[in-house]
Amino acid sequence: MSADDWRPTADLAALRLRARLYATIRSFFAERGVLEVETPILSEAGNTDPNIASFHLDFDGPRAAGAVRRWLRTSPEFPLKRLLAAGVGDCYELGRVFRNGEAGRRHNPEFTMLEWYRVGFDHRRLMAETAALVGQALALVGREAAVRTVAYGSLYREVLDLDPFAADEAALRAALGDVVLDPEGLGRDDWLDLLMTHRIQPTFADDAITVVHDYPATQCALARIRRDDPPVAERFELYLGPLELANGYHELADGAEQRARFERDGAVRRARAAVVPAMDARLLAALDAGLPDCAGVALGIERLLMAMQGGVAIDAVLAFPFARA
Repeated sequence: MSADDWRPTADLAALRLRARLYATIRSFFAERGVLEVETPILSEAGNTDPNIASFHLDFDGPRAAGAVRRWLRTSPEFPLKRLLAAGVGDCYELGRVFRNGEAGRRHNPEFTMLEWYRVGFDHRRLMAETAALVGQALALVGREAAVRTVAYGSLYREVLDLDPFAADEAALRAALGDVVLDPEGLGRDDWLDLLMTHRIQPTFADDAITVVHDYPATQCALARIRRDDPPVAERFELYLGPLELANGYHELADGAEQRARFERDGAVRRARAAVVPAMDARLLAALDAGLPDCAGVALGIERLLMAMQGGVAIDAVLAFPFARA
């Protein structure tokens, strides 16, 4: 440990900007009648997504209190949906989340997420609201950004002259050009993601908010699938410049389909010899009871602060990053 390792990595201006951003967020939602809520950080169920690793710990208290194994949340999504099913209406949470194994210039294992849900919205309507919030955040640093909305398929055809719904894996790999990667274990969606991060995102203008929508159905996560030809997931991602800030869905409300997706995630995890967290039975019960038609989105606060300041390192917006925690 160095002599100054006790010091914060963010300067005072960055800390003050974070506080101003929080005030802006709360004002934004208060004006729209969206309720701020708090949900558990520890849960009996974990995130089953094969590409997200969760932290866990064991509870030493009375066994009557519930399951011993508890998972640190990677998102407040599941309890927020339970609140929606219980009739709470439009709501949001601003709080810490945790992801194991994610550390680097743009990642910290502990970070702040803003997640909100709007009853009666589809993903397109929520796209506009998310862009409006990011616009208000940029105003705090005297910046503006034009908003561009583009369908996933149109974007790949425009930048790469490639149809992401029809191209085979060989064509996707060829489109990466001279990017050197180990192809072992990579599937079609992995190649599409690599094209997005290595070839497409770098083309996004620094002064633009780019909203990409209607993803391949194989990348649906927790979104509804629309039976177009080909089918698409009613999902969007929002970027400020080349930096991804938010991921949103027209939310899946079918409990049986959600269970099937959890089971598919578990099968992938077992094939990778990875830990399989407990499935969230309470979320499934809430969906069976009736989730209202809604759209939801999660936005990374540190990513937004980085983009607002034109930075490239997450340490500059964290008081104490993982290495100094």
